[in-house]
Amino acid sequence: MRRIVLVVAAFALGATVAAAQNVTVIKERQDHLKKMGDAVKPVGAMYKGEADFDLAKVQAALKVIGEKAPIVPTLFPDDSKTGGDTEALPKIWEDKADFEARWKKLGEDAKVAEAAITDEDTFPDAWKTVAGNCGGCHKKFRKPKE
Repeated sequence: MRRIVLVVAAFALGATVAAAQNVTVIKERQDHLKKMGDAVKPVGAMYKGEADFDLAKVQAALKVIGEKAPIVPTLFPDDSKTGGDTEALPKIWEDKADFEARWKKLGEDAKVAEAAITDEDTFPDAWKTVAGNCGGCHKKFRKPKE
């Protein structure tokens, strides 16, 4: 009887640890994505003409994207498909190569845009390319907002 209790307890502890790791990585990726979103939001307003152009904010946002783009796709291990308040769709794990390629392209495009955007005139086209990466990934790999 004691052996059964120990086996059940060990199993429960293992499940708890696995769930904790799952929620931990989900939280970590959400933190990175939030930082990207916070950096991009004012630049999106500039792009839409809702805010004045500010080169420093644009460059800062591109730097954040460039730093986060290689990190974020590593934060989607198989044990993080569910749990927490994830908005990740199963499609990420079904088409991991495409998901990772999109992040790589986002990082590359952010670096190109960082060099290309020097003023308000060079901003729209380069930013559109970067933002297009974000939108394409959101449509395919993220649950729609309700």
